[in-house]
Amino acid sequence: MDKSKLAYFGGEKTVKKEFPWPVYSDKEKKLIVKVVESGEWGKSSNPDNYVAKFENAFASYIGVKHAVAMVNGSVALRLSLLALDVKPGDEVIVPPMTFIATASIVVEANCIPVFVDIDPRTYNIDPDKIESAITPRTRAIIPVHFGGHACEMDKIMAIAKRHKIAVIEDACHAHGAEYKGTKLGSIGDAGCFSFQSSKNLTCGEGGIAVTNDDALFEMIKSLHNCGRKTGREWYEHFNLGCNYRMTQFQAAILLCQMERLKEQTERRNENGLYLSELLKKVEGITPLRAGSEITLHSYHVYPFRYDKSKFHNLPKSKFALLLAAEGVPCFMGYPEPLYRQPVFKEKNFLSYAIPEYVNYSDVHCPECEKACYEEGMWISQNALLGTKKDMESFVMAIKKIQNEKVVF
Repeated sequence: MDKSKLAYFGGEKTVKKEFPWPVYSDKEKKLIVKVVESGEWGKSSNPDNYVAKFENAFASYIGVKHAVAMVNGSVALRLSLLALDVKPGDEVIVPPMTFIATASIVVEANCIPVFVDIDPRTYNIDPDKIESAITPRTRAIIPVHFGGHACEMDKIMAIAKRHKIAVIEDACHAHGAEYKGTKLGSIGDAGCFSFQSSKNLTCGEGGIAVTNDDALFEMIKSLHNCGRKTGREWYEHFNLGCNYRMTQFQAAILLCQMERLKEQTERRNENGLYLSELLKKVEGITPLRAGSEITLHSYHVYPFRYDKSKFHNLPKSKFALLLAAEGVPCFMGYPEPLYRQPVFKEKNFLSYAIPEYVNYSDVHCPECEKACYEEGMWISQNALLGTKKDMESFVMAIKKIQNEKVVF
């Protein structure tokens, strides 16, 4: 077999190793059996239940006073926004390159998502473009720590303070990541995390909202528990909430998973920095900027920029196919900005009260579009749990593709 021949066309794969996810042990199995045998499967008022234990452990880990575990990260974002007492027609600033929930939960709160372009160096919302998007109707900003790469929170918090608007950190990619030594999710008014299957901390599905604000915590807690209030009867409902509670099964798994999170985050950070140093030497590949303010990167994905002119004008989609065939756990990222999704272009918002004047067909974020259509590539987080030799093999695979003039 010709080792130089690309794997996509029948050659030998560069990366032969698998990177399994999730990682687990007998401890998870034993704890799940314990929950089954307890007969207490849902969240309860018992202070020793696993959901309460996990909420306390996660709040302590992030460095905040309060945490409310719930069904997923999308709901955590939505309830955090609703708890701020937003009104129909209020505007919320979001980036256009993120999972759809960051924007769709704004619509579900009867508010208007306002898209602000990304910084091509980080793929996070560009703080220098936020202020011009603020109007008298702006109520909040939801910065997304894309891939676990910390947003420029000092700038964002200063803008928010100046205009008296709230900040909800979408930290669904950022478990354990730090900005200037402070855990992401603890800087804004609230922080939200996801525990969906691919996330760095996972139980299959699940989410959590964290905050230092006592009143915000009580409202989020009420909304996720059918509108009830702490210390009142279970049949009393004070707010328009629903049942978004986490189960004991999810919390038990998360408690086990948390025991690995610190070591895994540090390993991803070390491998991500090493991979960046290697890729800087490959013409046509640009790692994203990781400044000194990012004291710990969680690398939920490892994004990089691809320049097809240095790869015989091979389109990004074809490059992604070839790289995956070589055994690198990768994908071509979000294929288009959120405002180009049919739900926004066609305003398929069901009964939610979005004003008629809102028109997403006119939105244009050039940096996001370039990232989606031409440049943005990701390597998945489980691959960053490998060794330095594995990082070197990823670079070898990229160089192998670069050295071949491919015709599809």
